[in-house]
Amino acid sequence: MTIKILRMVCAALCLLAPASVAKAQTRPWMTPELLAAAKAEGAVTVYSSVNEAEGLPMWKIFEEATGIKVTFVRASDVALNARIAIEFRAKQPSWDVNITTAVSQLPPDVLAPFEPSEAAALDPAARASDRRWYASSANYNTPAYNTKLVAAADLPRSFEDFAARKKWRGRVAIDGADIQWLSAMFQHFGEDKARKLLQDIIAATQPVVVDGHLALARSVGAGEYALALNNFTNLTYNVASNGGPTDIFPLDPVAAFMVQVGVSAQAPHPNAARLAANFAISAEAQAFGAQFGRIPVRADVTPNPPDAITRLKGRTIIPVVFGPDDERKWKKQFDELFRPR
Repeated sequence: MTIKILRMVCAALCLLAPASVAKAQTRPWMTPELLAAAKAEGAVTVYSSVNEAEGLPMWKIFEEATGIKVTFVRASDVALNARIAIEFRAKQPSWDVNITTAVSQLPPDVLAPFEPSEAAALDPAARASDRRWYASSANYNTPAYNTKLVAAADLPRSFEDFAARKKWRGRVAIDGADIQWLSAMFQHFGEDKARKLLQDIIAATQPVVVDGHLALARSVGAGEYALALNNFTNLTYNVASNGGPTDIFPLDPVAAFMVQVGVSAQAPHPNAARLAANFAISAEAQAFGAQFGRIPVRADVTPNPPDAITRLKGRTIIPVVFGPDDERKWKKQFDELFRPR
């Protein structure tokens, strides 16, 4: 009888206080054996290009759940990769986890292969075949516009259509590091056609080259620019969710690349590093990132907005994964087109 009453009470509590029950659920990313070893190390250093407004509160969740102190170092992908290269050559064990879109560009011996338990829930495209990185979110690339300055009916229907919009001259912008998008354009159209198309777009619209994808999204939302020739969809959604009059309009091709999570081969806290990486790709962390418009790479996490992925249906999505030598090649191509001397 007592057991039956307890079950009834438990059922009632589940109905009355779902938030409390959710908090009490176990965290599958926090595997007991790894947690014990990680707690013995007591600290973990995360290098990341994720902005502090998102990164710091996310890692606060990890700290409070594990008791492990997190040092969060934020810089651009390029700056972090340069710093990592110097520290690796000096045999300086200074970082544990790297979370950027450029982990795959690091030499393989810089990264430790590992097999996180949460990887089983990832989309197959969201992991490296050599187990040196796993994805925490996806970056899809599309143009964006200010909904107060440009009517939806007036938007270009293709990138070719952009080249006919001279009325937007000087009111279009692009980030100076959009090399994955450029790579997808060349792959989709072929090198000669892509180069000619981009030259026509540049001649017609004279796009302003800016520094920073989030800054670009905010500038379009604020009306400083009417359109972005390209930007990350999650950042456009981020600005829109905060009241900015902005939205995406997908065109072919849609470049897609991953925010990647890697562990240092010289990690000063190797167990804490693997636990932190497991957290970064977990449903809990990806759901947290979705609040900021990040696109999850797990089927058990709902995007924000919910149609963030389905809106791309019917478009040609081109996955882009750069190796160590690709960034230099495509940066040169980008500068030749958008920053001619």
